[in-house]
Amino acid sequence: MLNVALPKGRLGMKVYDMLAAIGYECPEILEDNRKLIFENTENGVRYFLVKPSDVAIYVEKGAADIGVVGKDILLEQEPDLYELLDLGFGKCRMCVAAPDDYREDPDRPVKVATKFVHIARHYYESKNREIEIIKLSGSIEIAPLVGLSDVIVDIVETGTTLKENNLRVWEEIVPISARLIANKASSKFKAEEIYKIASKLKEGRS
Repeated sequence: MLNVALPKGRLGMKVYDMLAAIGYECPEILEDNRKLIFENTENGVRYFLVKPSDVAIYVEKGAADIGVVGKDILLEQEPDLYELLDLGFGKCRMCVAAPDDYREDPDRPVKVATKFVHIARHYYESKNREIEIIKLSGSIEIAPLVGLSDVIVDIVETGTTLKENNLRVWEEIVPISARLIANKASSKFKAEEIYKIASKLKEGRS
């Protein structure tokens, strides 16, 4: 049985459709119910629906053999697993954003509001720039508008939310997209099945 961790929501259903198309369908997952675990013994697959930020944890710890997660989560959590494939969807950017009139003061640390603490820290360390991290869980765009921070580090998809709050992209840190990941032990003991899936998904992209 191959255990697959899927993020709840549209991303997870998109991934399920891709896996079903290559022979790993489990029709029960499409039914209107509150179940979180679905399996099809005939196709040898079991799906878990989990919070997107928890997918990598399930895979790293071996509860799931494979999963799909955004590159932002991999960069932030730095889990010990294999990243097999860029699936090419869920595209966005990790960016530094600031008010239109922002001017950086080189004589003091930059105050950075973000929920992506590690990504922000690594990025500014690469620039040898001292920062003060302000960790927030949501509505990060507000922080520079009320003087809590100078800039924010966050995911930008269309940029509409930034514009509506009089912010703009200051610097792009890294492009983000959905990635197929695998548990290290599973990649050894279920190698044939896992790499067959990765190969078929890659073919479907081309």
